[in-house]
Amino acid sequence: MTYEEALSYIHSISWKGSVPGLSRISELMQKLGNVQNKLKIVHVAGTNGKGSTCAMLESILRTAGYRTGLYISPFIERFNERMCVGGEPIPDDTLAEITDYVKGYADEMADAPTEFELITAIAFEYFYRSNCDVVVLETGMGGRLDCTNVIDTAEVSVITGIALDHVAFLGNTFEKIAAEKAGIIKTGVPVIWGGTHAGAGAVIAAKAREMDAPLHTPDYRRLSTESCSLEEGIRFSYKNRDVLTVQLRGSYQPHNAAIVLETVDCLRSCGWCIPEEAVRVGLAGTRWKARFELLSKDPIAVYDGGHNMEGVTAAAESIRLYFPSQKVVLLTGVMEDKAYRDMASTLAPLTAAAITVTPDNPRSLPAPRYAEVFRALGVFAEAADTIPEGVAKAVALAKEQGRPLIMLGSLYMYGDVKAALLQIV
Repeated sequence: MTYEEALSYIHSISWKGSVPGLSRISELMQKLGNVQNKLKIVHVAGTNGKGSTCAMLESILRTAGYRTGLYISPFIERFNERMCVGGEPIPDDTLAEITDYVKGYADEMADAPTEFELITAIAFEYFYRSNCDVVVLETGMGGRLDCTNVIDTAEVSVITGIALDHVAFLGNTFEKIAAEKAGIIKTGVPVIWGGTHAGAGAVIAAKAREMDAPLHTPDYRRLSTESCSLEEGIRFSYKNRDVLTVQLRGSYQPHNAAIVLETVDCLRSCGWCIPEEAVRVGLAGTRWKARFELLSKDPIAVYDGGHNMEGVTAAAESIRLYFPSQKVVLLTGVMEDKAYRDMASTLAPLTAAAITVTPDNPRSLPAPRYAEVFRALGVFAEAADTIPEGVAKAVALAKEQGRPLIMLGSLYMYGDVKAALLQIV
């Protein structure tokens, strides 16, 4: 099997969509020898912040000398990013080899695995073959019935926070969604709860008590941001750690870092050796695409993958932080199943002009309809037929008006936006 054949096979079952449940992944992993249970895992769930939290934690553990695995979704620019060892994406030939191996077992199943289940099984096999010391494992959607939850146990379970997203699958209240996320909590395994919603927190705490799992929460009163710079990142202090640096520039990143620091301290108490220097160097060295990422300095162009209401609210806070005295030019595209009217209402007061695009995804909201929403809010808005056209229009407006350009929305359009931008600037 070639790399192209492997991707073709993986994507060939995308028709099945998202089908929550552990029966298929459990059967497949049993055929593979349940290699997931031979790995040390930090399991990370939550509505937003999972990716950044996983990236920071993996960087710290790798800096501390551990051979790390990192599992994320979705990928940003290339499929291989979904599973990394030692900070590097899986090589093409290795992906092809393992996919061919897993395919032999998956094809035997009467109830075939979904695409995400297949990818998760491939990742577990890769991490096992790579002799990873520890795997930072991000859930896909939810937790209780998410296929990553096929693991028997974990070193630490992390729930970053709860927002109203994927309500058709997870429930339409904070408490219902929290109950799904809490499904990753394992008997006796410490839990980090990083959210601030009281009702969701009560659900998490109740599940932790039920599972006899020690519960830890960050003390955000002891978190302070010292300085923010698009050039140098954010400097912050937390509890007894003074002036740490993170290159992830979103205003919400110190919040995520506090969750990471609590997780590090929890791992230490479980016997993991993580020197303080590794914490500082690992945090400062973390790189993560599409999270208020500076892509150009002339004009200033920033991409943020805020794709739901909570993510857009956080992006708006970052815009206010870095550009307090001027409005921005906005390039944006969203999925139709998101609260896009509320998202536009949040962004409108910060926006001088909006260029809307249609991300390359069947669920995308057509650009002309999103432009209409902004115009109804009093913002000049124009729809582009293609992403390259939209980027060209947005860059021209930003230069003409002397404003920063904020590119915001689905992670599905990051690669196309970045490629188009680099053709221009």
